[in-house]
Amino acid sequence: MGEHPSPGPAVAACAEAERIEELEPEAEERPPAAPEDHWKVLFDQFDPGNTGYISTGKFRSLLESHGSKLDPHKREVLLALADSHADGQICYQDFVSLVAFFLYNGVSLDQFVLQVTHPRYLKNSLVYHPQLRAQAWRYLTYIFMHAGIEHLGLNVVLQLLVGVPLEMVHGATRIGLVYVAGVVAGSLAVSVADMTAPVVGSSGGVYALVSAHLANIVMNWSGMKCQFKLLRMAVALICMSMEFGRAVWLRFHPSAYPPCPHPSFVAHLGGVAVGITLGVVVLRNYEQRLQDQSLWWIFVAMYTVFVLFAVFWNIFAYTLLDLKLPPPP
Repeated sequence: MGEHPSPGPAVAACAEAERIEELEPEAEERPPAAPEDHWKVLFDQFDPGNTGYISTGKFRSLLESHGSKLDPHKREVLLALADSHADGQICYQDFVSLVAFFLYNGVSLDQFVLQVTHPRYLKNSLVYHPQLRAQAWRYLTYIFMHAGIEHLGLNVVLQLLVGVPLEMVHGATRIGLVYVAGVVAGSLAVSVADMTAPVVGSSGGVYALVSAHLANIVMNWSGMKCQFKLLRMAVALICMSMEFGRAVWLRFHPSAYPPCPHPSFVAHLGGVAVGITLGVVVLRNYEQRLQDQSLWWIFVAMYTVFVLFAVFWNIFAYTLLDLKLPPPP
């Protein structure tokens, strides 16, 4: 007595089906939207008629909405790329390529790789900063950042003009040795001679290659058979002078963001010092075994002594001198 009979199988199955039917709309979840869907929604906002095209005027308005992050010159470049057919229309595929790649990634590139006047550029984990000198990788990885597109462009020109021919003659191992030695010497020279400044750019390695090449040409001028050696020297010297002059001006020019100091130019001088010592020996004697030459070992010893001196300088000198360093990023 008092016990209710259990429902039959048919009734139980019916009730379970009704419960599943009620829960189904809530249990059903949409998968996360793919990046392509995001750009399609954005594109459709400018193409309400679903024509598959938007006008360059509407694309300009989209770029101008990011005006605080993208400078006017870069906007004009993107507009020129978008209207490559000069018909005033942009299809969806071009829109995705330009916006998703150039705009989305270009803003980050501008802030953290190419634009050292941005107040957050020092937060990049690649740049050398005196407050973070204990992070040893920064003495090498600073070469992946540059002080603007002009800085990057001049370094690329010098590497193509000098580095590629040198690698074809002397091999990648020797040229890589000179390049890396110049990079490390550049950042260490800054930590010793310009202790309060950060460092960006590959100028230390580039200047090591160029100065070694130019010194080698001067030392072997009469024996070198090259019709354009004077022209190559002139172009290299002009590019080096322009890039070095810009670096000196930038270092002493008042910063737009005072807590954010401008990068040092001393890395250039460290690269030159490596080029006219270690680099000259490597390039001048590429047909012989370097291990059999006393001058090679002398310059290797000099470089090693400098590196050890700079390491101990970084450990003790900053504390003893009680310098006022820029705030940590």
